[in-house]
Amino acid sequence: MIAAAVERRARAEDTRVVRVDRRAGGVELATSAEIPRWIARGTVLVVNDAATIPASLSGTTSEGAEIELRLAEAPTFEGEAAPVVRAVVFGAGDFRTPTEHRPAPPTLRVGERLTLGPIEATIERVHREHARLVWVSLRAVHAEISLAESLYAHGRPVQYSYVREPLALWSVQTPFATRPVAVEAPSSGYALSWALVSSLRAQGVEIAALTHGTGLSSTGDDALDALFPLDERYEIPVRTAAIIERARRDRRPIISVGTGAMRALESAARASDDGSVRKGSASTTLRLGPDERARVVTGLLTGVHDPSSSHGRLLRSLIDDDALASATELAEREALFGHEFGDAMLIA
Repeated sequence: MIAAAVERRARAEDTRVVRVDRRAGGVELATSAEIPRWIARGTVLVVNDAATIPASLSGTTSEGAEIELRLAEAPTFEGEAAPVVRAVVFGAGDFRTPTEHRPAPPTLRVGERLTLGPIEATIERVHREHARLVWVSLRAVHAEISLAESLYAHGRPVQYSYVREPLALWSVQTPFATRPVAVEAPSSGYALSWALVSSLRAQGVEIAALTHGTGLSSTGDDALDALFPLDERYEIPVRTAAIIERARRDRRPIISVGTGAMRALESAARASDDGSVRKGSASTTLRLGPDERARVVTGLLTGVHDPSSSHGRLLRSLIDDDALASATELAEREALFGHEFGDAMLIA
């Protein structure tokens, strides 16, 4: 059993890391301070530069019922039209109650308006399979304050009950965060610091960035969670595409920091005629696993999760069941922590 971490570490270098040797299948335990020892010169390390927005919005329905709306994708703030985004509705309460124990929200219908502090949300569509998944248009109530300002003034980071204290927005950003497009943090980046990245650069590791808009991970509702992951936007810059293709040509390792960056690269390769990774923007619903193996990524830095989860299935696109079982046994024996503020696993 992997227990959830209840807070973020003060130092990235103190993150415990289970390293899985992809070729030999062996495992060992150290801290992320040892990551430069495990990554060879010429390796490409791909990071996700998505910043996390305050995607949890408390408010009321038109009849005064308390709700929480968690955005499932980040709105765009360009142009004058009210952006339409997907969101999940929760009943009264907040993160202190486990999502699976939250009361059901009232049924919402198309056209209903929600008051979310300084934001008005109008229900534009309801998912045909689950009424808690809705599309909403967002509008700032006060004309002199932009929607972006209203969101950052009222919203809070999405968090779960195992994290005991309310999270500040800064605490859910990775060292690479630049573009505000993630509704939950691309948390594999927490295991790295700029000092570690500098060490990697100094030994000849190339760092490449892409943007993947990480979505919601869980709602506590099995039927709704079965619809995840929803399609998530990603963008691969010209520089990153060129670095990836040079590394593939030279047969150098490509290690993804996080499953989001990995899914973006693998989706881009599957979308091109020749299997190459090209620049551009698209959406992905790709689910990797033992039957959908990685074609581009050769290694992964990620969190510690239950091997029976969808995350565990993704790991099996890189390693076999025996290697995953060995890594999980070591993590459990050493009482590593899971979830976004937990320890890490490096497949390399």
